[in-house]
Amino acid sequence: MTDVLPREILIYTIAQLLDGVRHVAVGASSPIPAAGAMLLRALKAAKGEAGPRISILGSVEHNFFTNASAELFDCAGQGRIDAFFLGGGQIDGAGNVNLVGAGGYPQSNVRWPGSFGSAYLYFVVPRVIIFREEHSPRVFVDKVDFVSAPGISDEGVFRSGGPIALLTGKGLFRFDKSRPGFVLDSVHPGHDLDEIKASTGFRFEHADQPNRTASPGASTLSLFRGKVLDELAETYGEFAAQMRAALA
Repeated sequence: MTDVLPREILIYTIAQLLDGVRHVAVGASSPIPAAGAMLLRALKAAKGEAGPRISILGSVEHNFFTNASAELFDCAGQGRIDAFFLGGGQIDGAGNVNLVGAGGYPQSNVRWPGSFGSAYLYFVVPRVIIFREEHSPRVFVDKVDFVSAPGISDEGVFRSGGPIALLTGKGLFRFDKSRPGFVLDSVHPGHDLDEIKASTGFRFEHADQPNRTASPGASTLSLFRGKVLDELAETYGEFAAQMRAALA
């Protein structure tokens, strides 16, 4: 069997982070999070267990919403979505996400798509996983230039949701609300602590010798490269084709 690809480690890690959720929602431009959710569902099915319900915006097969975001927000507000993914052009050590642009707002040097419903979902979804494959100082900054969605709230502000983890192409962090801030949980194969420090613009806690991120076993890889990639192709055809090409 082909060696494990870096993206397969990310997908497997996401499946582990989602274990126990009943309903996970994924954006239309999030193939890796969607693949992780589908992998978890397939692993549960192989054991005869119920997996998570997966809602992918923009999908025909995996989307029970008829009015897209309006129903998604209603569902989240009712406590019927357990997990969601957020990314950003900038992310800082307090879990703040910037989806607007870099530079002095409103005259930003770089503009991104916009905040959309990120702030709302960040407040009401219990498990928000921040995902950004690129791990560089331009993404992970000391302080974001614009707060699209705040990672933490002032005392007295009711908030049932927030970040639980940050997953990047180099490592996995968990979010410690008591500090608040990120703690390096594990380093992906092929990377090390010094590299992650140099690539991260904010301070984070870590062990002297961080754990190594687990890789999927042969049976999990076989399930992903077969059943899961077939399912994924319905919504993310280009991504599925890229993965198959990389495995050829």
